[in-house]
Amino acid sequence: MEVIYYGHACVGIRIGDTHLLIDPFISENPSASHINVNDVPADYILITTAQQDHTYDVESIAKRTNAKIISNYEISNHYFNLGIENSHPMDLGGAYNFPFGSVKMVPALHSSTFDDGSAGGCACGFIIRTLDKTVYVAGATALHFDMQLIPVRYKVDLAILPIGGNFTMDVEDAIMASDFVKCNKVLGYHYDTNPLIKIDDKDLAVRSFKAKGKELILLGVGQKVLA
Repeated sequence: MEVIYYGHACVGIRIGDTHLLIDPFISENPSASHINVNDVPADYILITTAQQDHTYDVESIAKRTNAKIISNYEISNHYFNLGIENSHPMDLGGAYNFPFGSVKMVPALHSSTFDDGSAGGCACGFIIRTLDKTVYVAGATALHFDMQLIPVRYKVDLAILPIGGNFTMDVEDAIMASDFVKCNKVLGYHYDTNPLIKIDDKDLAVRSFKAKGKELILLGVGQKVLA
């Protein structure tokens, strides 16, 4: 399982020949200006919240690729009304087996509203499991105790956690979240996109994780890591 970072809260996950794309916000992200959104592959688009910085490129990519949208009912219905009928609605606590593996929708503590003010349902995260790897994508979220339920059923190989603070967890909360999910390999995201979530000392963030026996991976946009 290969993970590519597209900036902010957008990651791609390649499982064999299948491409998952999570929260596409690329074309309006200055840090991803070297990424051509029309070249980004997607067989499935997973959406954690309706906010624009997680959904900006959903419509264009879904129409270009015919990717199946996986999200909550409200978000799935929003795109259905835009003419995108290839979707799979879920809700918190639900799981489903897809050809590439299983997806479980888990809680996230965050707002979820479209720019036009329409409701985007509950924010969520995803646990993506294949035969040999399990990845937890937390989504934009605060630290919360429900994360402790995840390792009861899943052995997480890679946790993708927000670290920027202000709108989500910060570095210290992400360290605690990695304790909650019992995963010491963390890919940090949802940081540096704007001044409110800027991390001034990334080396300090990495050292803070290392001091707790954990690895914080901070990728440049377009870089990849194996789960």
